[in-house]
Order: sequence, then C-alpha cells, then structure tokens
Amino acid sequence: MALILNWLGYASACFSVAGCVQSTVGAGLIALFRRNEKRSAPVFGRTAPELPAATVLKPLHGEEPLLEEALRSFCEQDYPEFQIVFGVQRQDDSAIAIVRQLAAEYPERDIGLVVDDTPHGTNRKIANLINMYSSAKHDVLVISDSDIHVQRDYLRDVVGSLSQPGIGLVTTLYAGLPASTSLVREFAASQINHNFMPGVMMSRLLGRQDCLGATMALTRTTLEQVGGLEALADHVADDAILGQLVRAHGKTIALAPCMTWTTVAESTVKHMIGHELRWGRTVKNVEPVGYGLSALQLPLFWSSVVLVCCWPARWALWFFIAVWAIRSLMALTIDRSLGRLSPAVYALFPLREWLSAGIMVGSARGQRVEWRGQTLHIRRTTPITPPVQTIEPGD
Repeated sequence: MALILNWLGYASACFSVAGCVQSTVGAGLIALFRRNEKRSAPVFGRTAPELPAATVLKPLHGEEPLLEEALRSFCEQDYPEFQIVFGVQRQDDSAIAIVRQLAAEYPERDIGLVVDDTPHGTNRKIANLINMYSSAKHDVLVISDSDIHVQRDYLRDVVGSLSQPGIGLVTTLYAGLPASTSLVREFAASQINHNFMPGVMMSRLLGRQDCLGATMALTRTTLEQVGGLEALADHVADDAILGQLVRAHGKTIALAPCMTWTTVAESTVKHMIGHELRWGRTVKNVEPVGYGLSALQLPLFWSSVVLVCCWPARWALWFFIAVWAIRSLMALTIDRSLGRLSPAVYALFPLREWLSAGIMVGSARGQRVEWRGQTLHIRRTTPITPPVQTIEPGD
C-alpha cells in the first residue's frame, strides 16, 4: 500500500510541475497580451474612414448586476458608424427599462429594441438573435453577451481585425469582473482569470482557434455561408459550434487585441457551483480531450495529493508550499495586468482548486444543465469537417 501511495504521489508531483509550467507560461502570455493591447491602441487609426459600418447584436434576458454599466460601455464606443440592436423575448422583461433609458441618454446613437418571443430551437439566446437579425442594418455583425464590458476602442479593434485577409470570425479574450467584493464572486472570477484565461492563451499558442462567446464578429456573408444563426439553434455551446463551422469553411478565427470583462454575478456558493457545472459539462461535450487535460491547470490540487500520499516526508510539505507560492505569484501577475488584486483568493487557493477538481468530477457525468430558468440536455458534438468540394467535368 505504501508503495502505491508513493507512486501516486510522484505521479501527482509530475502533474503539479506541469501545471506550474502552464500557469507560468499562461500568466506571461496574458501580461504580454495586455502590453501589446496598450501599444496597438492606435493600430487601426482614429481617422480610419475605411472602417465599415457595424451592427452590434445584444440579446438580453432580465436585469442582472452591472447590466446598465455593461450596456453603456457599448453606447460609448469611439467608432464612425454603428447600430446597436437589443433583443428580449418578453414584454415585461426588466431589461427593457434600461435599454429605453440608454436610448434617451444617447439620442445620437442608432439604438433599436426587438421584443419577440418566437421560438427557434432549444437555445433561447440564439432564438432571440434570430428574431433580432432582420433589424440589423449593416453587413458587419458583432454578437456580444449581455454581461460584457468593453473599452471605447473595442469596435475599432474587433472590426479592424475582421478586415484582415483570411479572417472569418473575430473573438475576444475576457476576464471576470466581480459585481461585488464578496468571496463567492472573487472565487468565481478566479476560475475565469487564473484558470480559463491562461488556458485560452496556451491553446492559442499551440495553434487552437476557439470562438469565445464574449464576442462573435463576422460578416453577414460568412454567417449565411455557414448556415445562418439557425445552424446554432439546437446547440448549447453556440460559440464553439460557430467557430467550428467557420473553420470548416477554410477561414481563420482571430483574437482581437483588446480585453473585455464579463460580470461575475453569482451571489451564493450554490449559484457558483451550478454555473461552473454548466460550463464544465458544456465544454466536456464539445471538447472532451481538452477538458480532461485542463486538470493540469490545478497544480495546487495535485501538490496536495502529493502531501497526503507522501506524508510525513518533509519534501512533500515544502513542495506544496512552493507550488502555492508559484500559483499565487502567477495569479498576482495576471491580476496586475488586469488592474485588480484578489488577495483572499491567493490565501485560499488550495480550496479553490479542490472545488475546481470537484466541478470536473461532477461534469464528467450528466448531460443536464440549468440556464436562465431553462433546463437543457447537452448532446455530444462531433467535430465539423469542411464541406466536400466537387469538381465538375470541364472545370
């Protein structure tokens, strides 16, 4: 038994070291991204008359923490010509009042509101977007979730990236913005900032091109080529499916040189766990291998396994402390690049990683998720392959 425990401890130590390496590289990539973001702020020019008009599609569902602030950040964009279309599915949706208030505050903006409960498939967000689509005036479409906060140059960066040759879809990196300083929200934001973001940057470094739901920008032509919004109507992971469809048609997904923020609104541990389970089960069904490998993003979990298996060996304790220090230092590096610190999370990192490990175990089983009052059953998706090209005689 002791021999088995020792071998398990040594294997966990290897996983922990790999996690520290991943954490270090990921934190460095995020810091580099933020530095390049500041340097490239004028890259598309303040006087670029060639930037095409764009339509921003914002599907809404009720009032949520910081919703007004998030929507206001889109109304204050520094962009030559753009339209914002908000959409809800209920006449009594509490978000309508916020949209009308913003329309009154920004009369110079082309702001529209669509209220339509017509169902389309099982994904209500996509159904909302389908109902909004006919109100879009421009060929460049920027789809963004309701809880996303952006800077004034966001549209310039996104549309400027989309105008580059070979780009079919543009997405943005996003960080967690706690709606308050509660520990639950800090913990939930940590999952995004200290696990998800470094993983995204590592994946980009290794050649993956994932579409993130914070921003999905593409032209009307590209959207229609991949089957329109209707092609996403029965998928929970609509962003991942859209990315697969665009890549299958031979086009590249670009990451715009700007950071965005998503509101972290979970007010209780139950809500946080429910949200992370939904997220985990969705990712697991879309990309099971990648989701399994993301266990390496939990070096403190693995080092605590080392501590248990190899106790009372002194080296195991020092190994655990060293991993904790490295993990906290890399989290601090990320937080400094984001302009905010979360010292309570650093002090409780082992608890945060054990919770993340439990979420992964819980995500391995079950297909059901709860999302905005709707129960959805996730189905395993298969990779989308490019359409077969046929050559007619004489071509």
